[in-house]
Amino acid sequence: MTNIKLWHSPGACSFAPHVLLHEIAAPFEVVETPVSTGANLTEAFSRINPKQRVPVLALDGEIITELPAIATAISGLSPDRHLMGRTPLDQVRVYEWMNWLSGTLHGQGFGCLWRPARFSDDEQAFDGIKTKGRQTISGCFAMIEAKLRQPFAVGGAFTAVDPFLLVFYRWGTAIGLEMSASYPQYSAFALALSQRVSVKSALAAENTTR
Repeated sequence: MTNIKLWHSPGACSFAPHVLLHEIAAPFEVVETPVSTGANLTEAFSRINPKQRVPVLALDGEIITELPAIATAISGLSPDRHLMGRTPLDQVRVYEWMNWLSGTLHGQGFGCLWRPARFSDDEQAFDGIKTKGRQTISGCFAMIEAKLRQPFAVGGAFTAVDPFLLVFYRWGTAIGLEMSASYPQYSAFALALSQRVSVKSALAAENTTR
């Protein structure tokens, strides 16, 4: 049996692979690693992942970083669940979603909003960077609203895309967006997904409202 360990931070994007591990129902260990400020990362964690980001997945000691790669690794542990898509086209769509969510919505949108110092050393530029981040988030959410098809994002079945989308929905609520009013399709999707056993299990384990 594969030894599985996940480094995560409650409410962070690491929630998505946390859900996936519950989905495949394999025993795993979680290591809580708060990264809200970046200043409280331990030297030990920095040795595990010099990028100083969660999530991090270890399979029999082999370290894997970056959420699309981690999702792929988890899917490989239970291939019958097709977490990265059932058909070749579905697999393409899963990676299309995952790369866009990681690079644009997360990296550029919420990255600018919550981590402006990543984009400029000039503190006077931070407000403009945050404003641009909110614009990116709004644009991405509008695209998600238009693309989503109930009850799942890809192929009519649960994939790694779905808990990743739920992360951003919850973040939208956290930054004060009127998600239900502005994005009814996205909201219905999030509500339905929140009833899934694996999602409930991850939420209970993380004990977070974000």
